[in-house]
Amino acid sequence: MSAGRIDRSDPEAAIAEAAEAYSNWGRWGEDDVLGTLNFLDEAKRREGAAQIRDGVSFSLSQAFDMDGPQQGWLRRTNPVHTMLATGTEAALGGQGFPHGFGGADDVIAMPLQCSTQWDGLGHIFDHGMAWNGRPAEKVVTCEGDLVTGIEHMAPHVAGRGVLLDVGLVIGEGCELPDGFAITEEHLTATAEAHGVSVGRGDLVLVRTGRLARARHEGWGAYAGGPAPGLSFSTAGWLHRSEIAGIATDTWGFEVRPNEFDDAFQPLHQVAIPHIGLLIGEMWDLDALAAHCAADGRYEFWLTAAPLPITGSVGSPVNPIAVK
Repeated sequence: MSAGRIDRSDPEAAIAEAAEAYSNWGRWGEDDVLGTLNFLDEAKRREGAAQIRDGVSFSLSQAFDMDGPQQGWLRRTNPVHTMLATGTEAALGGQGFPHGFGGADDVIAMPLQCSTQWDGLGHIFDHGMAWNGRPAEKVVTCEGDLVTGIEHMAPHVAGRGVLLDVGLVIGEGCELPDGFAITEEHLTATAEAHGVSVGRGDLVLVRTGRLARARHEGWGAYAGGPAPGLSFSTAGWLHRSEIAGIATDTWGFEVRPNEFDDAFQPLHQVAIPHIGLLIGEMWDLDALAAHCAADGRYEFWLTAAPLPITGSVGSPVNPIAVK
C-alpha cells in the first residue's frame, strides 16, 4: 500500500487488509511474548557492540519532571516527584539515626507512558484481539497484562541501533512539518543518504525534528496534537524489514492527524497486535543526530531496557546510544 493509494474514507478496510497481509501471529509459536524482539539475537548484539569506536554515549531520554509535555489528555499527566526525607530533617537531627547519619528519600508518581517510553505488546488491540491472536480480555485485566507484560522484554532490548534523520534529509531546517507522512520511500532515501542499512534485528530511531521544535516553540500540542510521523503505508516496510523495534521523537509515532477522515492511530492497530512490533515514543534524538551528522556514522550500540514492571503495558526508559 502506498500513501497515494490510501482511501481516506475507509480506515476499517485498510486496517483489515494490512492486518491480514502483515500478521506475525504464530510466527514464533502460540506462547510468544516478545514479538519482533525475536529478531534481535546474539549475532545482532555482537554486530551492535562492534559499532562502539569512540566510547561516546548519549542519553536519548527526555526529562521526567513536572515541566513535561503532558496536559491530562488520555489521563496522562507529567511526573510528580515528592521528597520523603530531605537534608533539612537530617540537619535538624529529626531522622532518629545515630552518630550523625542522615539521608534523603523520594517517590515519583506518573503514568508509565508520560515521557520517553516503550509501548508493550498489551498496549493496543484490534477488534478485541491482542498480540498473537489472543482475546484482549484474557490478556490485560485490572491486574495488568497477564501474558505479555513488558517485564518479559527487559533482558532483550540491546543491539545495533540505526538513526534515520528524516528531518535532516527530507525536511527544511532539520524539521518536518506537522502532518507530514513519512513513507517507505522517505525512509529508504534517508538510509541511502546516511550510507546505512536497515534490516533484521535492528533498533531503528526516526528523527522528525518535532521535539526540537517543541523546545524552541513550547510544548503546545506536542502530547497528542498534530505531528509528523510514519505513514500508515509503512506497515509493509515495518513487517518486511524485520526490524526489532522502532522509536521516534514524537508523541504518537505515526503521522497526526492520521491519514483517514475518521481514525485514531491506525498504524498502531496493525503494528502492535499484528506485527508484534516494539514501538518507542518521545525519544530525544537531537544530540545523537548532531554527532552522527558530524562523524558521518549513523549506526551505534543501543541499550534501552524497559523497567521490568510486572504486568505493565508500557515502560519509561532511558535509552543509551554508544558510538
